[in-house]
Amino acid sequence: MISQDKSLEFMQIAMKYLPEAKEQLDKAGVELSMDLIQPFMDLFSKVMQEAYELGLAEGRKEM
Repeated sequence: MISQDKSLEFMQIAMKYLPEAKEQLDKAGVELSMDLIQPFMDLFSKVMQEAYELGLAEGRKEM
């Protein structure tokens, strides 16, 4: 399990790319609201957590 600090870092990364994602969705005719984005942010957090744990495990193997 990852720490609250890591979860916060993941959210900061997501927010960094949110304007780009919104632009792409706007071009596709998809309206983005905070209500609509929340499930995707949760999914992003799960993906980032799994990627972090995979990288951590790989790093430990290389030591």
